[in-house]
Amino acid sequence: MKNLKLILTYLFGVFMILGGINHFIKPEMYTSFIPNFLPSLVINYLIGIIEIAVGVCVFIPRYRSMATLGILLMMLVFLPLHIFDVFKENPAIGSHQAALIRLPVQFLFIAWAWFIHRR
Repeated sequence: MKNLKLILTYLFGVFMILGGINHFIKPEMYTSFIPNFLPSLVINYLIGIIEIAVGVCVFIPRYRSMATLGILLMMLVFLPLHIFDVFKENPAIGSHQAALIRLPVQFLFIAWAWFIHRR
């Protein structure tokens, strides 16, 4: 079980790093999730940096616990954005079907982050 948890931890770290990089490659994919009254491009890049940082820290045993807690908290913070997206007339993710699929995926990410964080 310990090896499985370590594999899942590293895999989630890779997902976070790739997701963070994607914030710079395809910012338009994320900025539509950010409320209009906020500087969407700045927040998008900041979130990308944070995702890369926590993803890298997952690979460093000394920082792993803090990184996985950070990932868990980020997934919880992003959850309302995905819930609101389901009910938007024009979902940021592209379609209502995609928004409905993405919402349970967010819950999966939350559960995954909790699993890798708990001791």
